[in-house]
Amino acid sequence: MQFSALQIATILGGKLEGNPDTKVHTIAKIEEAAEGALSFIANPKYEEYLYSTQASILIINESLQLSRPVIPTLIRVKDAYGSFALLLEKYNEIVSSQQAALKGIQEPSYIAKTAIIGENAYVGAFSYIGENVTTGKNVQIYPGVYVGDGVVLGDDVTLFPGAKIYHHCVIGSRVIIHAGAIIGSDGFGFAPQQEGHYKKVPQIGNVVVADDVEIGSNTTIDRATIGSTVIHKGVKLDNLIQIAHNVEIGDNTVIAAQTGVSGSTKVGKNCMFGGQVGLVGHIHIADGTRINAQSGLSKSVTEPNVALNGSPAFDYKSSLKSQAIFRNLPELEKRVKELESLVKQLLLEKERI
Repeated sequence: MQFSALQIATILGGKLEGNPDTKVHTIAKIEEAAEGALSFIANPKYEEYLYSTQASILIINESLQLSRPVIPTLIRVKDAYGSFALLLEKYNEIVSSQQAALKGIQEPSYIAKTAIIGENAYVGAFSYIGENVTTGKNVQIYPGVYVGDGVVLGDDVTLFPGAKIYHHCVIGSRVIIHAGAIIGSDGFGFAPQQEGHYKKVPQIGNVVVADDVEIGSNTTIDRATIGSTVIHKGVKLDNLIQIAHNVEIGDNTVIAAQTGVSGSTKVGKNCMFGGQVGLVGHIHIADGTRINAQSGLSKSVTEPNVALNGSPAFDYKSSLKSQAIFRNLPELEKRVKELESLVKQLLLEKERI
């Protein structure tokens, strides 16, 4: 898609400086932009690129003063960053509307005779829809998706290419599941035997994903051993996350990439986990808990709205103080040895007296 400087200025309510017919077809960072790209400047530290960038159109603040001529057509606005975000939002609306316009069943694909597909659905080529599947309205199932027997999909669900939903899982409305995610694979259940090997424990539960959840690429959510693994309303999961069997994630919790939550752990509402956080199994995490990246949690968090850091994780501020002390340990060791030497000298002098 192409947009002219005049069209962009009209959308943003900005003032044009340059050629109104200048067109762009892509968006780029100002230091990397080439001809045909749109960019912006909001941070003063990037102003040097204003005079060297090859971008065709730049969004800048009204207050920004030029010290010499520039190549791009300029659009002056009150808040360059906010205007750029608004433009991205508008662009995303256009793309989303185009995606929503996809309708019908592409071939080759397989849809079981017992499956019930809601109105205005799109099923991409090479998708598989199993027995007794039920979908809501406006479902978008992209190519290469697997939907197992007895799965229920709500309204406006989007399953991107290669997503896999195993049998009897339940997905709410307005859920987005990105490419390669797997919902409902077996939980990690193995019973040790006297002979030294492990016997697989059947995983007969399912996964229930509530409304307005987004699940990132290659994230895995295991089915429950018995009952359900539950992802509550509004949860946002990044890419490459492991959610184990019988876990429960509370409303509006946000979890960053490479986090692992072990079996039967219950996470409260409105929690925030950084990347590579690890949680042991069978613990409870209070509402509003914030866990810093690469932290490891080995016990329950009972007090709500606390911030944790480290491995094992503890109070965020205390952990930062501990890290500062840890960095100074070599110097502290040196000082202790000097003090020990001084004490020995004083004791020797005392004995002579």
